[in-house]
Amino acid sequence: MANESRPCPCDIGDRFDYGGRGQEIQVGHIKAYVCRPSASTDKAVIVIHDIFGWQLPNTRYIADMLTTNGYIAICPDFFVGQEAWKPSNDWATFNDWVKTRDAGKIDKEVDVVLKYLKDQCGVKKIGVIGFCWGGAAVQHLMLKNPHLKTGVSLYGVISRFEDKHSLLHPTFFIFGEKDDIIPLEQVTLLEQKLKQNCKVDYEVKIYPGQTHGFVHRKREDINPQDKPYIEEGRKDMINWLNKYL
Repeated sequence: MANESRPCPCDIGDRFDYGGRGQEIQVGHIKAYVCRPSASTDKAVIVIHDIFGWQLPNTRYIADMLTTNGYIAICPDFFVGQEAWKPSNDWATFNDWVKTRDAGKIDKEVDVVLKYLKDQCGVKKIGVIGFCWGGAAVQHLMLKNPHLKTGVSLYGVISRFEDKHSLLHPTFFIFGEKDDIIPLEQVTLLEQKLKQNCKVDYEVKIYPGQTHGFVHRKREDINPQDKPYIEEGRKDMINWLNKYL
């Protein structure tokens, strides 16, 4: 079950020492990191960060990886200038902190980003991926935003939207078998509810032995036994995006 002393262990694994290939820009009322592929494209992916915010090098590494696969990738600051969580913060204050950053209240920011992608980048097909807090945000968007084609939720906190399953768009859910904050019974229940209520394509996949954050927070060279699953998770994510974009 969940570890109450650390209710969101997003910092399991390593922070990459990574500078990023993209640039920081202003999009309407928010800042964003954007990276473009060398060839022109009309496809883009919005990357929704975890509790450590839009500047986390690990998240930018994944955004750049999307770019090498032919997508414009944009990671906006969905905390809109509010401070991201720091590993040095007191976990006892986490629940109060996260209440002021609701993964279900990002629609205004998403609309601004969609407008930018369509007007400034000529994008016609847009998908979304997100990690942890951002994974919950992906589920929210897949339930209500008609302008997105598909989504990948990576260890999204199920409890945020556990009573809503009528997805509008194909959605891929990635979970780690050993995730401290997303027990396997929650994942099983999610699958059951999707089977009953979901009219679009979806997949729920559990990766053996993996902890929370494994796709973007683990350094493959430090955790060799996890490397195949990290690579598989990233490949599965790209394949899903390729299929629906």
